[in-house]
Amino acid sequence: MPETPTPEAQALAPLPERPLAVALAGMAALAVAMGIGRFAFTPLLPMMLHDGVVTLAGGSWLATANYLGYLIGALACMALPWVAPRARQRWHAARLARWGLGATVLLTLGMALPLPGAWPTLRFAAGVASALVFLNISVWCMLRLVALGQAALGGLIFCGPGLGIVLTGLSASAMVALGWPAAAGWAVFGLLSVGLCAGIWPVLQGLALPAPPGAVHAAGPADAGHGPLARTGLTLAYGLAGLGYIVTATFLPVIARAALPAGSPWPDLFWPLFGAGVALGALLSTRTPAAWDRRWLLVGAYAAQAGAIVLSLVWPGPLGFALGSLLLGLPFTAITFYALQEARRVWPAAGDSFPGLLTAAYGIGQIAGPPMVAWMLHRAATQGQGFVHGLAVAAGALVLGAGLYAAMAWRWPLAQRPSAGR
Repeated sequence: MPETPTPEAQALAPLPERPLAVALAGMAALAVAMGIGRFAFTPLLPMMLHDGVVTLAGGSWLATANYLGYLIGALACMALPWVAPRARQRWHAARLARWGLGATVLLTLGMALPLPGAWPTLRFAAGVASALVFLNISVWCMLRLVALGQAALGGLIFCGPGLGIVLTGLSASAMVALGWPAAAGWAVFGLLSVGLCAGIWPVLQGLALPAPPGAVHAAGPADAGHGPLARTGLTLAYGLAGLGYIVTATFLPVIARAALPAGSPWPDLFWPLFGAGVALGALLSTRTPAAWDRRWLLVGAYAAQAGAIVLSLVWPGPLGFALGSLLLGLPFTAITFYALQEARRVWPAAGDSFPGLLTAAYGIGQIAGPPMVAWMLHRAATQGQGFVHGLAVAAGALVLGAGLYAAMAWRWPLAQRPSAGR
């Protein structure tokens, strides 16, 4: 294990060599790329509907464009080390993340312009930028923290999406109260991204430091559960999580506004509650013992999200929506954290490519969600009935994903293999 620098040495070191600075920069980067670049659309969608600049079906297609961009960005990150290894050395993780953050700022500001014909392209490009930042900032920060002897601080990085969601959700609620248009919201969030990037830039410099020898377990070919079948199962199960959460996460404010009395202040608070759950769940996920089987933890996380969806169906009131929002958010980034740990265990030699494949599978699940809901809304007798059908399919996808993890854990028990360095 690397020697942990003393507090005095950390204070004198350049910012990219200070563990806390690295973790906080990663957290801020994911707040920009995910909390704003991807998920600010959710609290702003009701404002756009109120302004009459988009229909519910149009909003679904804007969400789909963003998720398609996320898929393309993930596939590009997966393929780059294999297709162009020399280009990957030049376009290393920090550089790609900086470009992605800069693009997120410009694309968010672009949504404030009265150019609805350009909005699908802007949301698509924002999805590409989000994937670039998410995958590359995770790699860069985690390798830095391992090399600096502070790997446990990695959990702070995944608090970023939740904190960004809380910030945008509460801000959008205040804008609604003040009667601001959605265009003003996009402009405010773009300027907020500029401020956060100003703090990230001095830290996000240089190559990720190599992990020390022995930090990653190299699985032998005879190890059970490391073959193509286990990798395929992990990929499918993780993709189902994308479909499972996206319906509720995308349409939560719209669903709540339709179910609750007009003028109720609650719908504006459910999305920030989801974000608070995301941040809390990311923090708690870092406390789970390394010896615990991540597949069983993923079973529990999927079950929690499925339960949150069911709760919103059987208890469509303020308290039911509030508890459902919190419960949906708690496992959100914990699922990513555990799945990436499991990916490193089952295929450590793949490097960045297997996480890129998992992210692409997740993106496919997300792409399927909004058009599925749009189709159900078109076919259903009422809007409420269409949402119920969509939520039922989402919960079913999560249950199926949990079943895949349970089957893999039963088929290849962890005790039968050498313990993986997590």
